[in-house]
Amino acid sequence: QVQLVESGGGLVQAGGSLRLSCAASGRTFDIYRMGWFRQAPGKEREFVAAFMGTGGNTGYADSVKGRFTITRDNARNTMHLQMNSLKSEDTGVYYCAADESALGTYKYWGQGTQVTVSS
Repeated sequence: QVQLVESGGGLVQAGGSLRLSCAASGRTFDIYRMGWFRQAPGKEREFVAAFMGTGGNTGYADSVKGRFTITRDNARNTMHLQMNSLKSEDTGVYYCAADESALGTYKYWGQGTQVTVSS
């Protein structure tokens, strides 16, 4: 089992920045991929960014490319999402996710952290 806890959400003005963190615990050595998803009010959850495998390759949604950066600290079992140039459409609950496999739906999810961008 893997437990994930997000932090760092909040209220920010458009154009501002926030840094989200995800702390992983439990069988973290089994994790193959980790990523961030978000869900805006009335919309389905969508992919934001992720580490693809253990080699450090990353992937981003087109809507956040050039503005968001995903990083991780393996020694502390944490992952971060640096969000710059925030827009009102970035508002939503941000979730950290992890899985032991390379494909399919992520198995482990955090409880989410709210990000609100005011215009």
